[in-house]
Amino acid sequence: MTTWRVARLVAAKDLRIEARSRVVVNQVLPFSLLVMVLFAFALDNDTVLTRVAPGLVWLATLFSMLVLVQRAFAVETADGALDALTVAGVRPSGLFLGKAMAMAVQLVVLEVVLLFAAIVLYKVDVGGAGIVLLVTTFVAATTGLAFVGTLYGGLASGAKGRETLLPLLMLPVVAPVLIGATRATEAALGTNGASPSEGWPWIGLLVLFAALFGAGGTLAFGTLIDA
Repeated sequence: MTTWRVARLVAAKDLRIEARSRVVVNQVLPFSLLVMVLFAFALDNDTVLTRVAPGLVWLATLFSMLVLVQRAFAVETADGALDALTVAGVRPSGLFLGKAMAMAVQLVVLEVVLLFAAIVLYKVDVGGAGIVLLVTTFVAATTGLAFVGTLYGGLASGAKGRETLLPLLMLPVVAPVLIGATRATEAALGTNGASPSEGWPWIGLLVLFAALFGAGGTLAFGTLIDA
């Protein structure tokens, strides 16, 4: 089978598992919403919340993504499914791309919910002028996060103490996504007087990040999961 055929099958398998287990709906979404509510209680100032809302949305996304990544690879390693797929000759590049695609779909659902939570809790105003920039930001940032999450999830899947190792490995790496996505979202929403034109250079950073980790993960994923 071609790499893309393998990727589609793996992504469909992961999404079916998620649809049946409902971990995202029953655990990840409530956790992410709780994080947003706690931010509101901690800052307790409407003006401050509106100003920092883009950063809080992406912080909540990163925290929740750790749960998604751990879940995605816990399912594979619990009964040796990842090793079985490798031994069966499944292309590592297709496995990487498929798991990244499934991760991206779950992240999109999470980010949409968090954006609506920011609108309700933080009184964020989503204007028409920045909609294209906002959608582009979410697509580029989600792609980069899915690639990084899949790559480092595979790296940490066979290690002892992977639950604590994964955040230590992944969070420093996704700092450019946090910065770029926050600045681009601020420009799209007009936060702090920013205009949409100021957000497009940050889109370039997000696209470059996604391209680098997409190419690196496709080439190195097989070696990482075999290590």
